[in-house]
Amino acid sequence: MTLTDHETPLLRTGPVPVDRFAERTAAVAAVAAQHADEVDRDARPPREAIAAMREYGLLAAAVPTGLGGEGASVSELSVIATELGRACAATGMVFAMHQGQVMALWRHGGDGAGVLAMTAAVRDGALVASSTTEKGVGGDARRSTCAIETLHTEHEPSSAARIRLRKDAPVISYATEADVVLVTARRDPDAAASDQRLVGCWTKDTVLSQTSTWDTMGLRGTCSNGWVLDAETTADAVFRDDYATISAQTVLPVSHVLWASVWLGIAASAAERARAAVRKQARANVGTTPPGALRLAELLVELQFLADGVRHAAERFDSVADDPDTLESSAYALAANALKIGASERVTDLVTKALRIVGIAGYAASGPMSISRNLRDAHGAAVMVSNDRLLQNDAGLALMTGAIL
Repeated sequence: MTLTDHETPLLRTGPVPVDRFAERTAAVAAVAAQHADEVDRDARPPREAIAAMREYGLLAAAVPTGLGGEGASVSELSVIATELGRACAATGMVFAMHQGQVMALWRHGGDGAGVLAMTAAVRDGALVASSTTEKGVGGDARRSTCAIETLHTEHEPSSAARIRLRKDAPVISYATEADVVLVTARRDPDAAASDQRLVGCWTKDTVLSQTSTWDTMGLRGTCSNGWVLDAETTADAVFRDDYATISAQTVLPVSHVLWASVWLGIAASAAERARAAVRKQARANVGTTPPGALRLAELLVELQFLADGVRHAAERFDSVADDPDTLESSAYALAANALKIGASERVTDLVTKALRIVGIAGYAASGPMSISRNLRDAHGAAVMVSNDRLLQNDAGLALMTGAIL
């Protein structure tokens, strides 16, 4: 369902006047919306939307201007993610996961030839996936059993040395569509499980053997199948910084903001249907207050509250993006986790309230007023990096931090 020309959005998700990515985002969102039902039904990647993101430069939006890109801030990426999430949650999540990874390239990759080649590829529209979870570690992305193995070759500089790794990953999202996969692995076979590095692996040089199928209730188009990944590359594709630093300063906070932005889009889409239903009631009963009007007003208050929280988190990251001490603090980690946990719980509440306003037409599996896909997608938020795991981490962080807010 789309808004007609005389309607206005339920909430402002971007700056006024319209931001520099608005027209391109709208064009990609239109493509995503056109194929969203098919992507969901067939649990296939949103290939058309990915191609449109590449065509309109959204995959490369955050590449710094000094590297030939547009230097989009996380606040700008957040607005894009929300609009894509309105149209197709799977497309929004592919965009969000990609951006959460690619920012690590120029913030933490260093000047190795392998890393620089991947940065250049992203500038030209390459899609980047990640492989951080692994069988045997209980879903903890901060531990690995796989390790980087060096294949010694005489007369080669250390940066050009060949390395290999093998990772049994229960989930790699959109692996079949990605050009690069960023993989966590122990520094070497003798390293501790938490002594991790990030390695960029070109999919053309990687063997991916599928081990499970992504046949889920929602977010089906992310195609987060299980894979055994066998990669061989050069040592200059290993990132400069250790993964603990990369995660704390970039991947975790950026990912949580952009995921929450997509979930905001899911909720906004459901609320738009609720408003349309109440307007229909008003037209049918002129002079009376529609029965769903009060519930709609309450829904919009909560929706705006979520939007304000997401935008504030994006702006907060932008304000401290170059302050590693703040980014690595316990207080900041608690705030980033709070956003993810709070947004993932709130989105299901908002969509459920919208469903009750719409009524039976929203309960239908398909149709212009259906909220079925919104509700199924919304429930993926709490289990995508389990809220329980984050709360366990928070329990320890809460004892270490001084300031609470």
